[in-house]
Amino acid sequence: MTLRTDAIDAIGRTPLLRLRPAGDAAVYAKLELANPYGMKDRVAKQAILAARADGTLRDGGLIVESSSGTLAMGVALVGGYLGHRVHIVTDPRIDPITAAKLDALGATLDVVPAMTANGWQSARLERLRTVMAENPGAFWPRQYDNPQNPAAYEALAREVESELPRVDVLVGSVGSGGSLCGTARVLRRGNPDLRVVAVDAVGSAIFGQPDVPKRLQSGLGNSLVPANVDFSVIDEVHWLSDREAFAGTLELAAREKVFAGNSSGSAYLVARWLSGRLGPDATVVVIFPDRGDRYAHTIYNPEYRAAHGMTDLRPPVGPARIGLADTAVTWCYATLGREREYA
Repeated sequence: MTLRTDAIDAIGRTPLLRLRPAGDAAVYAKLELANPYGMKDRVAKQAILAARADGTLRDGGLIVESSSGTLAMGVALVGGYLGHRVHIVTDPRIDPITAAKLDALGATLDVVPAMTANGWQSARLERLRTVMAENPGAFWPRQYDNPQNPAAYEALAREVESELPRVDVLVGSVGSGGSLCGTARVLRRGNPDLRVVAVDAVGSAIFGQPDVPKRLQSGLGNSLVPANVDFSVIDEVHWLSDREAFAGTLELAAREKVFAGNSSGSAYLVARWLSGRLGPDATVVVIFPDRGDRYAHTIYNPEYRAAHGMTDLRPPVGPARIGLADTAVTWCYATLGREREYA
């Protein structure tokens, strides 16, 4: 076991778990949920340390970020440990467990009261800019366009390469774009034929779909198109509905004993499907971003599911193929780059 010298050093070097889908291809899950608070701990560490190194963030300076989930906790962990005040702009969708953790870590929570033109994301960003204007010299990690976001995942890719001789397919959810695109760039250097599969939510605007701000999924999808989504490295995208994402998350817990969030559940379903359509020599790596504790009152709550018409959840068999200009309603996929026919 590797000794971690402090709380920040505890970020990264997460386990790689072989799953047991019914298909022939091997599927390995990168358990980013094993970070202290989740996958975006890596982004917080990378962005804050880089800003301190170049003088953008001064000792004791204020850090302000927009987040309703794991990035907020990563910023509170890294920033707070290094002696910075942390101000998190969030929205009413923040779950009570995350709010309690942030409060315990000493962060200030600033909850916007209502959506604006582009949903919750735009409301949070408008409030964040106000806070920045009121606090000259404050540092904003800017997860959506800061190149330190994808750069943070170079280490993740190296960790995968140290354990697997080859990766044929990389599957990951997309919210800010950093994890999938940053990991893919590094893995593709070792395997130029790597296929990169993005997982998004029905109702997310990232890949040109109509935005549905009231979708139930969190942790993936976006009402905006972040600059850190590098479409040039993505070969195909899958969209899953709330119902399908919840069903996949529950199956992941029941079958693989991984208690995760819906971004992991959706990515799991896509990786499971790919395993049945690739040969026995293929290796699929899927990224699981965060734990399921912040979804205890939603996905894992029968009363919540019943209130949203999800009393009989069964994992879907597989997706339909559509064009990028078509509207996704249930699980479907489209290609962005290299074509690939599945059996």
